[in-house]
Amino acid sequence: GGQLIIETANIALDANADRADHLQMAPGEYVLISVSDTGVGMSQTVQSRIFEPFFTTKERGRGTGLGLATVYGIVKQNSGGIQVYSKVGQGTTFKIYLPRTEESDPHQAFAMDVADLPTGSETILLVEDDEGVRGLVSRVLEMQGYTVLAAGDGEEALQLAAHHNDAIDLVLTDVVMPGIHGRALAEQLNQRHPYLKVLYMSGYSDEEIAHHGVLKPGMAFLQKPFKFSVLAHKIRQVLDVPAPS
Repeated sequence: GGQLIIETANIALDANADRADHLQMAPGEYVLISVSDTGVGMSQTVQSRIFEPFFTTKERGRGTGLGLATVYGIVKQNSGGIQVYSKVGQGTTFKIYLPRTEESDPHQAFAMDVADLPTGSETILLVEDDEGVRGLVSRVLEMQGYTVLAAGDGEEALQLAAHHNDAIDLVLTDVVMPGIHGRALAEQLNQRHPYLKVLYMSGYSDEEIAHHGVLKPGMAFLQKPFKFSVLAHKIRQVLDVPAPS
């Protein structure tokens, strides 16, 4: 067997640091999580594609290609960065940088003013595999007057939609998820709800998503991390588009 080594450290990146520029990270204090193995390693070709959604080196049916894409999305959502170092026959090291924060009062964590945000009374199907993000977004949308059906993945979303007798006006879904990804979910839901509106969200940019063929250009999209004011206005923008006559 090989070795798996996990290391952590507090580091500071300044404006002149090569890592900060390469990872497109703001200078500041970060927590570094390093995960190394002594496995088979990866070629430069594989390394250049490992964070692409649905890319996998495994046999058909034995991998979704979403593992590292999901990690990448989570790291980017939290304003962090990730690097990979690998050599065939020697092993691989992943270095994850996450912004360091001081311990905060949990009662102040949700201190925000939503009084001026646009409201609505429609029903939104929220599909987000991150439980913390899902709960927070649900709470904000409910405060704005929406009815929220929250699902942790595509299968659960399909079940909620099947058992919901009233109309669903909008699907707010992550693009890259285990199992059924966002676009495939929307296509299945559209069979039952042909005028259903969809807003996609992802830690990837819309250009990256479109480049890999996951979404078509022009589809409603919101990049994570986002401010709740941006989310509220984008949802209202999508909902207010007239339905086809």
